[in-house]
Amino acid sequence: MARPSNGQASAAGTTAPSPTEPLHMGADSQPGRPTRQLTLFDSVCIIVGIIIGAGIYRTTPDIASLVPSTAALVAVWLLGGLLSLLGGLCYAELATTYPHAGGDYVFLTRAYGRRMGFLFAWSELWIVRPGSIGMMAFIFAQYACELLPGFSQHSRADEMLLAAAAVIVLTFINVLGIREGKWTQNLLTVLKVLSLALIFLVGMVLVPWLGGTPRETVQAQIAPPDSNFRLAMILVLFTYSGWNEMAYVAAEVKNPHRNILRALILGTLSVTAVYVLVTLAFTQGLGFLGVRASKAVASDLLRIAFGEWGGRAIALIICVSVLGSMNGQILTGARVYYAIGRDHPILSPLAHWHPKRNTPIRSLLIQAAISLALIAALGQYENGFINLLNFTTPIFWTFFGLVGFSLFVLRIREPDRDRPYRVHLFPLVPLIFCASCAFMIYSSVSYAVEHRTYEAVLAIAVLVIGLAVSLFLRSCSGGPIPGETPAKETDA
Repeated sequence: MARPSNGQASAAGTTAPSPTEPLHMGADSQPGRPTRQLTLFDSVCIIVGIIIGAGIYRTTPDIASLVPSTAALVAVWLLGGLLSLLGGLCYAELATTYPHAGGDYVFLTRAYGRRMGFLFAWSELWIVRPGSIGMMAFIFAQYACELLPGFSQHSRADEMLLAAAAVIVLTFINVLGIREGKWTQNLLTVLKVLSLALIFLVGMVLVPWLGGTPRETVQAQIAPPDSNFRLAMILVLFTYSGWNEMAYVAAEVKNPHRNILRALILGTLSVTAVYVLVTLAFTQGLGFLGVRASKAVASDLLRIAFGEWGGRAIALIICVSVLGSMNGQILTGARVYYAIGRDHPILSPLAHWHPKRNTPIRSLLIQAAISLALIAALGQYENGFINLLNFTTPIFWTFFGLVGFSLFVLRIREPDRDRPYRVHLFPLVPLIFCASCAFMIYSSVSYAVEHRTYEAVLAIAVLVIGLAVSLFLRSCSGGPIPGETPAKETDA
């Protein structure tokens, strides 16, 4: 039996509705629910802002060390962009068909049932989202130490303090309201794109004009191509991660049937173009071998043009870039918690949506609290960023792959449902996307086994606890299935 439309819990032991039963989404028709305030520009800024964090600065030298030439380096960035675009097309069909708050949570619940949706939201609450926010916070802290007097020693305590401060400040901005959150996101995204344009001009024009570094023709000795390509693509796809975040705010996008698809395409293509152009600037300014040997590729490039001030400038640029990624993740992540709170009565405090500020304040605060706890728990050990990466990666890609496969499930289960956009070249496009997810799952698990990292085991333990909680609550078997358009909801 479905949960009554007044939002009260159904009695324990009642029969769960099948995933295809009619739904009413009573919570969505109550006052204080998401309203459509995000324009196409806002949506593109969320995608670009989340994807372009510090990855392009951290991973480019490592990727260059795994490929034989500049052409191959550009090729893997283009391949990563293509795979991201194919994934974006899959998400465009899902998000335009079910344009509601929660994104992956909505898709997984409709495809596999409430328990799978609950497990995703549980992992997002305790593992993936706070871990991702924490990773970005640590990168911000590392570069902020270069700029702030009194923090130059880079002690772990200093980095933890600055990381925590970034989480608190950005959460506070989003608590003020969706308007403040999206304006902050738009500003940070514009600033980071302008900064990358500066790097492009320095590498392609200024450094060659100054005669800073001779260009090279490199015939480098490399390891066997297969292992190199695998490692290179792991780094590339990590650097592209975040384009799917658009689905989490689908309930707040104006004209979602049109703008979600446009935002996903424009966002991924824009990031691909930026990554390729910046990579060309690095190799033009430093030479291919120079990029390979660099520990801080952007800093080395700007130092050629501006001396030591260039190193400080790039620290500021990376801080702005990382803050943009963090803000986007904070903004979108809270929508998942809102969605699960709306659908499970015992978690209903998470479903509070402030009617004036148009934001899920309680979810934002809980997300911040868990992120701060992870920063405190894992940041005290050496290299908090890598610890958090190992903690989140296997779970993240597992659910990512399940979302891709849900496209097949939902087309079979709901063949007559209105789909404003259908993926072209079906089933080839979603099959390629699912294969790339399987590749990342295999790679991350292999890395965890080879290096005996305990963080992945800890993440699995958290997921097992979530399964136990879902069995105990029984609420994940009662109530409406997310994704059915409420009677009062419009797409305007």
